[in-house]
Amino acid sequence: MGARVVALLLFLAALACGQDPKPESSPPKAPPAKKEPAPEPAKDVKPRPIPADWPPKHEPDKYAARRSRMVTKDIERRHVKDPPVLRAMRAVPRHRFMPKAKVAEAYEDRPVRIGHGQTISQPYIVASMTEELQLKKGMKVLEIGTGSGYQAAVLAEITPWVYSIEIKRPLAQRSKDVFKELGYTTIKSRHGDGYYGWKEAGPFDAIIVTAAAPHIPPPLVKQLKPGGRMILPVGPRTATQDLILLTKDMKGKTRTRSLYPVRFVPLTGSLGSSD
Repeated sequence: MGARVVALLLFLAALACGQDPKPESSPPKAPPAKKEPAPEPAKDVKPRPIPADWPPKHEPDKYAARRSRMVTKDIERRHVKDPPVLRAMRAVPRHRFMPKAKVAEAYEDRPVRIGHGQTISQPYIVASMTEELQLKKGMKVLEIGTGSGYQAAVLAEITPWVYSIEIKRPLAQRSKDVFKELGYTTIKSRHGDGYYGWKEAGPFDAIIVTAAAPHIPPPLVKQLKPGGRMILPVGPRTATQDLILLTKDMKGKTRTRSLYPVRFVPLTGSLGSSD
């Protein structure tokens, strides 16, 4: 009896204090859950589809045998081995990028003047610099110094996403016309100062500079993707330069290595006259 009286008295005391006499084993009532914001849709990280009209199909021409000999004698024998590069050098009709008076010199292994103080680089240098970029289909590459357009066309045989800048307005227009004639519809080219790169189109997997700068342009380094490669001649305007390969690791740290001596026309624009 005494125990029942004590229990009754505790029950009445709980009611008097306004408490709900629930068993201790009952968990407390959880607070209402906060409404989580809807997750943002995942960004599309898929590579862009390869255009149906890439690579362009070139009509057979009478220079095909000379082009093949050029690759065998002047490029492969000098240890350029990358199959996509060799295919590109065999495919691009180099003579179409020459002034009419210079067409006969198209497949000789030396640079040729194209006017406005510029040259088209010798085939071996074009192939060697392109090989150092280690391009793969789908990569995005920036060229500084379109010139005749030949180097851009070689790049565009390996990957469709080629961007090229030329500071000499007549050359910029002429190369654009040749790209259209030969079906290089994926090359994006413009007239401008290449020292500052093409910020709105970057970042790039690879960058190639086809004129000599006294130093490596910082804007180009900034526009190079982590894991990317850049090749350019660096040195004085009137003497031999070093062909420099710059690599950027996945943490953004850069390293440079000198490959071999070269002689290029100078980078102009911000570093000199653009006439």
